[in-house]
Amino acid sequence: MHLSEATWTDAADAETDLALLPVGSTEQHGPHAPLGTDASTAKAVAEAASEAYDGEVVVAPAIPVGVAEEHRHFTGTLWVSPDTFRAYVRETVASLAFHGWDRVIVVNGHGGNVPALGEVCATISRHDAANAVPYTWFEGVGDQRTDMGHGGPLETALLRWIEPDLVREDRIEEAREGAAERWGEWVSRVNLAVDSAEFTENGVVGDPGEGSAKRGEELLALASAALVELMEAIEGREYDTRKR
Repeated sequence: MHLSEATWTDAADAETDLALLPVGSTEQHGPHAPLGTDASTAKAVAEAASEAYDGEVVVAPAIPVGVAEEHRHFTGTLWVSPDTFRAYVRETVASLAFHGWDRVIVVNGHGGNVPALGEVCATISRHDAANAVPYTWFEGVGDQRTDMGHGGPLETALLRWIEPDLVREDRIEEAREGAAERWGEWVSRVNLAVDSAEFTENGVVGDPGEGSAKRGEELLALASAALVELMEAIEGREYDTRKR
């Protein structure tokens, strides 16, 4: 059940304690992919998993702005501080839990959100009337995750499968020519770059030309299957209800 499409009476009839909360970002993804890529992909993975799951689950509306100041040099990028992001996620989970959906998986589509999500989900599970775990979709695609990049093969492939009209196919070559080979500027296993503009001319990392729609279909299947496995584990897990 998608909360944004349901009525309150539909929601009241839901017989589950499990919810998915997609979170993404509004940030540059090169000249060929939309600013809303991360929210779109997180939402698509959550929806696919909810359809494949053998049980009822509530899917909350996606949170579209995240921790993305590293892309600030590229027009259209929006960001909030980690503190604001953590607070927003925590309070959203609290409102889900108020209605009885107190086992929440935060389905993430943006790498910059990962540290804050790990922290806030731990805080929720320790101290609030809910249990929350983070799941980042591109960590659930097996060995393909090594091709992640940014606006590169994986994101472009998934977009070509779920939202093909949003990919500017006539700009793929431009995206490829201005792309970096890897994320960051590394010395002694330390990334010296603070912002993406320091190492990529147009915001892209990796070759988006390698991201076919067929690959996107496979990625969605892998990411959603991994999420379903996590959903089954969360639904069946016994939690210590004593909050410390």
